[in-house]
Amino acid sequence: MPESHPNAPRDYLNLNIRGMGPSATLAINARSAALAAEGRKIYRMGLGQSPFPVPDPVVAALRENAHQKAYLPVRGLPELHRAIGGYLKRTQGIEYPESHILVGPGTKELMFIVQLTYYGELVIPNPSWVSYAPQARIIGRHLQWLPTRPETGHGVTPAVLDAHCRLDPDRPRLLILNYPGNPSGTAYEADQLAEIAEVARRYRVLVLSDEIYGGLRFDGAHVSIARFYPEGTIISDGLSKWCGAGGWRVGALAFPEELDWLAKAMAVVASETFTSTSAPIQYAAVRGFSPDPEIDRYLDRSRRILAALSGFAFRTLTACGADVCEPKGAFYLFPDFGNLSETLNRRGVHSGAELCERLLEDTGVATLPGDVFGRAANEFFMRLATVDFDGAAALAALDDERPVDETFLRDHCGSVVTALERIADWMAG
Repeated sequence: MPESHPNAPRDYLNLNIRGMGPSATLAINARSAALAAEGRKIYRMGLGQSPFPVPDPVVAALRENAHQKAYLPVRGLPELHRAIGGYLKRTQGIEYPESHILVGPGTKELMFIVQLTYYGELVIPNPSWVSYAPQARIIGRHLQWLPTRPETGHGVTPAVLDAHCRLDPDRPRLLILNYPGNPSGTAYEADQLAEIAEVARRYRVLVLSDEIYGGLRFDGAHVSIARFYPEGTIISDGLSKWCGAGGWRVGALAFPEELDWLAKAMAVVASETFTSTSAPIQYAAVRGFSPDPEIDRYLDRSRRILAALSGFAFRTLTACGADVCEPKGAFYLFPDFGNLSETLNRRGVHSGAELCERLLEDTGVATLPGDVFGRAANEFFMRLATVDFDGAAALAALDDERPVDETFLRDHCGSVVTALERIADWMAG
């Protein structure tokens, strides 16, 4: 008989990977689907996928370019570079050289390559989107969580960033700002961004500005930190959220001329990994980033629905005892039920994960616990994604005159309304 090997196959896993599970958002989506297949009524507030359809002009562009099959340049289609450059100039008044835009199969992949290529400490607010920290762990980067407060929307403040940088002022750092933000819906005002930019410039902090939800700021007034710190900011954007095309997997980074050395290095990595992004998708994305009154109307109506639904969620959660920031964009809320900790403890709930599990079992509402976003396990944070409704039907029912009131929400976003009321009822016992 062959001699048995002393090590199990798992012993050969990279140490950075051992013990890691799948992305929490994808895991809750899979579990929700499995429970629904068993006949359970599940209210899906776990995965943050846009409820709205891809706008018709963009779908038409994809159909017209389905025949495109050639490998495109590693950095992306030149026409798409021009469209993205025009979009940034039109919406932010910023000019990025077309040669400094890198297209990839989703911004998630591109942000991973930023961390892989730039040798610096990752700095993110607590809480942050679920994949920033795991990507740093996979690559082996040092991670620093910045403390936040509910009254500032759980966003980065200049004072906290400055206090951290002062500890080691010469260390290279990568700060990721996501706004409107996942998980709390936070959005920075221009004066806040100007102050953060001042600190970042003082310590030469590289800023990765994740603006994937920029088009979904409720007031339509998204401002990029690149306006105040152009030489040190990379803008990340794509079609997954504001254009409803998450499954298309296309995103882009825009670099200033001062960071051309980083853009070139990332293109080298891209050439040896994903090669190039899907050709038909890139041609369709040209239309998505180009000026179009139909897309503008689509965005305006989407924002109106999301703003009203988020407002209803904020009021419902606040009324049942949660401490929650009022969202300013996107489709997320991050309530803290710590005020109810004694009651929850008496009901056998001692962590955010246990709270989410009990809600799923007792009410069918699927959510995510705060610890996957960086919060402590014994806190009672959870993240809610207000997306479980037919976005196409909601858009079709809305015109420029009809208000998005509670009647509209109950008629066209009923699953989300019911889920929120089930959470409130459960909290009340």
